[in-house]
Amino acid sequence: QLHLLNHPGLVPHRMGLLLLLVLGTLAVSCTTTSVPLKVPSHLPFLLRGCNDADMLAVAASVLQGINNDLKEGYVMSLNRVSAVQEHRQDGLGSLFYFTLDVLHTNCHVLSKKPWRDCEERHLHEQVYGKCKALYYVNRPLRILYLPAYNCTLRPASTVSRRKIWRMCPDCPSPINLSDPKVLETATETLAKFNEDSKSGQYSLVKVTRASHQWDFGPSYFVEYLIKESPDIKTEASSSGYQPTDSGPVGICRGSLSQSFEEKNFVDINCDFFQSQLSPLKGENLLFTRKFLFYQKNKSTHSPSKDVLSGSVQYLPELDDEESQETDPAEAFPVHLDLTTNPQGEPLNVSFLFYGPMIKKLFVLPFPKEEQRFAECPGNASMSNPIVLPP
Repeated sequence: QLHLLNHPGLVPHRMGLLLLLVLGTLAVSCTTTSVPLKVPSHLPFLLRGCNDADMLAVAASVLQGINNDLKEGYVMSLNRVSAVQEHRQDGLGSLFYFTLDVLHTNCHVLSKKPWRDCEERHLHEQVYGKCKALYYVNRPLRILYLPAYNCTLRPASTVSRRKIWRMCPDCPSPINLSDPKVLETATETLAKFNEDSKSGQYSLVKVTRASHQWDFGPSYFVEYLIKESPDIKTEASSSGYQPTDSGPVGICRGSLSQSFEEKNFVDINCDFFQSQLSPLKGENLLFTRKFLFYQKNKSTHSPSKDVLSGSVQYLPELDDEESQETDPAEAFPVHLDLTTNPQGEPLNVSFLFYGPMIKKLFVLPFPKEEQRFAECPGNASMSNPIVLPP
């Protein structure tokens, strides 16, 4: 969530390009602003355009920071910027208040893949929602930092089953993960994978998605996390290899279909995550040094609410009648307030800077969505109303 570019030559290639794009776009916007900023007389916020190139670049970095912080679930992609307000920080840069409409992709967050490298899911299996985030940008010092975020998500199929069924009557429908057929499908497909595996054996950690379909017979589709199993059938164990028990190492997508002749057809494909243990270098090393410095001096500074705070909640299912009766604001409650004080509160960010000086941002209650630029929300990558939050 924090990126420091004081040593550009040491920044990893992919993240370096992303951060240089964000900061470069912001720098250009200082001299060529297509739409003038508007400052409401009753607010300290600058209302920014949701389609402006510089705000889209920052929004992409915000969402990448959120995805990097998640420990479970699927990588979210940016569908559109719904609102963005800027609060300038008296010589310390700007604190942005973003409201983003997001979609699920087919990448698990443990893969650590950039969201732009992940495919969005089809409409019948899509999960959509809204995120609110605070994002600090200091262009002169090349600092990007995500202090807090909150996301609310809901499966599209649980809100508009009938609409999706009319558009795609043969598409798979989601089923409860506790259905016995789900575990049976995961078990049989993983057994098939282990039978063909030459690298080792794997065991089931957790089923993450499940659906079913009727074609020439019942078909079940599952996605699940796997880990290395202590039961290694290869000769690797005799050479001193010991499987780690550090958690999931990959995600599998399997299907179990049955024909009229009651023959089972098994299909399985697994993707393994890249190692999370990589040498510290470049920006990672620089961030670690600063973070350790902050932890060492935390009791001296006595900061409050300066550690990243993030959460994602999944809403319960609604049928079509309930979705029509539910108030839009209640249907998608997303709250992010580091303070409820209308006068605002300081946020200690000294750990982002070198030196003994205490640096504080001024945080205000999150602005209401109607307090946004006239052209907001911005353009959506998936414009179907089913996946656009109210």
